Amino acid sequence: MEEMRASGERFLDLTTSNPTRCGLHYEEASILGAFQNAKSLSYEPEAKGLFSARQEVARYYQEDHGVRLDPEALLLTTSTSEAYSFVFRLLCNPEDAILVPKPSYPLFDFLGALQDVSLIPYSLHYAQGWFIDFQSLASALTDRTRAVLLVHPNNPTGSYVKPQEMKRLNDFCSEHSLALIADEVFLDYPLSDLRRTTFAANDKALTFTLSGLSKIAALPQMKVAWVATAGPESLVRPALDRLEIIADTYLSLNSPTQWAFPKLFEQRRSLQPQLLRRTKDNWAFLNSVVKGSPVCELLEAEGGWYAVVRFRGDGPDDDLAIELLQKAKVLVHPGHFYDFPSDGYLVLSLITPPNDFQQGISRLSEFLQQK
Repeated sequence: MEEMRASGERFLDLTTSNPTRCGLHYEEASILGAFQNAKSLSYEPEAKGLFSARQEVARYYQEDHGVRLDPEALLLTTSTSEAYSFVFRLLCNPEDAILVPKPSYPLFDFLGALQDVSLIPYSLHYAQGWFIDFQSLASALTDRTRAVLLVHPNNPTGSYVKPQEMKRLNDFCSEHSLALIADEVFLDYPLSDLRRTTFAANDKALTFTLSGLSKIAALPQMKVAWVATAGPESLVRPALDRLEIIADTYLSLNSPTQWAFPKLFEQRRSLQPQLLRRTKDNWAFLNSVVKGSPVCELLEAEGGWYAVVRFRGDGPDDDLAIELLQKAKVLVHPGHFYDFPSDGYLVLSLITPPNDFQQGISRLSEFLQQK
């Protein structure tokens, strides 16, 4: 890829995940105007974040998901990565373990290593849809396990945790005194019109729900995220007290961004429809091209920004992705980036601009048919 860029050779990038580079319409005046607040000149640190900013997060859950949250149960961070580090540090001593789904986003390995936490995988099983393999979850349990991590919907499989799975997870965590960590950054992007349940008000097990404006309002550059803590009161209160101490040590989120929360959150009203239309249109086009193909299959997904294509051929998916870039001038992610159980998986971004996406998928289909 770098060689091609250096030589000026153009290729179609089907991996883009940066919404600010995907041709969306941003209300520039409103976003920039949000920072013209004289209160930003005063420093009034609050460990969990400004109360007014946390109220905006609570309002989002009320308006968009019908869930009432106490702003005091919310803690603001600069990113979901930082939120993970806070929760990992809260729950784990060095070499304690957290159960993480596979396939899933590769960031967890780095976060675990930085916090000296062991990450033990449990499997997501595919059978015309993705499901949690509860047998592998139970087999991964050790006496040093402290939590089960979920991505809802998963990146890149696009699978939401189903209601019956949520119940089993709550029972599992209650039985073994484990916490749930739910990453919901893609929650607002279903590929169908079905409403999805958030974990933010889960009262059956100690639960930490992570999200942020990076995906909700397509504003990754603003560096705004949060942790919502829920569960039995006897567990929630001491967890919040300890999280507040961790947050007070860093005081990482800046005041101007927090004072801008009302207008920044409002951007989701214009940006989410654009992204939903983009992901659904690109998914429909991909399905129309791949459907009935003897050489590849589009795996079912329920939400998120990614699609997974399984190639019915031989050889490592690394080699397949490199050959696709060299010969067809199309960039995709090989499945091993996300710890798929075998070779032959390719991961594509559904927020790619439509013209590039359609050209890239046409080239991809033609290339795979010739393999």
